[in-house]
Amino acid sequence: MPTEMVMTYLAEVGILALGSRLRAASEQLYAMADEVYAAHGIGLEARWFPVLRTIHDRGPQSVGDLAKAAGLTHSSISQLASRLTKDDWLISVPGKDDRRVRELALTDKAEAALRRAKPLWRALRDELDARCQAGGIDLVSAIGGLERMLDDTMAAAVSERARRLGAGAIEIVPFKPSLRDHFYRLNAEWLKRYFYIEEGDHAVLSAPEKHILERGGIIYFALHGEEVVGTCALLLAGENEVELTKMAVDPAARGLGIGRLLLEHAIRAFERLDRDTLFLETNTKLAPAIRMYESVGFQHQPAARADTHYQRANVYMVWKGWPKPN
Repeated sequence: MPTEMVMTYLAEVGILALGSRLRAASEQLYAMADEVYAAHGIGLEARWFPVLRTIHDRGPQSVGDLAKAAGLTHSSISQLASRLTKDDWLISVPGKDDRRVRELALTDKAEAALRRAKPLWRALRDELDARCQAGGIDLVSAIGGLERMLDDTMAAAVSERARRLGAGAIEIVPFKPSLRDHFYRLNAEWLKRYFYIEEGDHAVLSAPEKHILERGGIIYFALHGEEVVGTCALLLAGENEVELTKMAVDPAARGLGIGRLLLEHAIRAFERLDRDTLFLETNTKLAPAIRMYESVGFQHQPAARADTHYQRANVYMVWKGWPKPN
């Protein structure tokens, strides 16, 4: 998958993908710094910076001291130190306080390379500072705050939130006028993100009573406490058909199984109707949603629906019954 597509997806996931986004940003910085080193004929790699710079500034260091200084694991520092020693960037020397302890020092080769790299470090720092200022970003302070936030209490706090946010905390309720605006809000969000709001969408979302309920259809909402986090509808189409439509989940609430709860609730409602066919139309861009539809018994049809009302629709699926357990 192209890098820009991965980054777009991680951005959509939001803070949940913070670690992955920081890692991706770090990889981009490493690659940029390596490109600069190579352009100036310096055989350094950006990933070595924490180890080499610490030894350069503080003198010979033990693996344990380097791990503390760099905020990395003992194992990762040990592996890197082994490689740098093998390639003549580091040398093992007796400890300054205890000669029985081995410490790592820079070789002449490393000292020479770091002297040549210093102007590049200054240029890198100044360019990052300039770009952060232009973007109104206090990056160093933000990272410091993040590091302080990630303390030993966070795992327990996450577990407690997960308990409160479990699927059992989600309630599926039918339409009522006070929820009307959420029907538009939730659907408009994903339509604008992936496509655009078509004229037919706007009509249905603006007046769901007229276009869905008064024609015998059903609208459901997913609630988490008093927060409206999802919706879907059953729209009566033709004499014996029902369309599953206008399914949407708040991006901030994804990952809690809300879409599947709404989907299963809607299918059970369809089974109580005196209709033969339940169908839906979607687009190949929405691959996770398509996999969810497949998992509950929707099957792909050979071509898009002939009388589709959606310009974006290129997938037509019909429900064939609940899948048999393995």
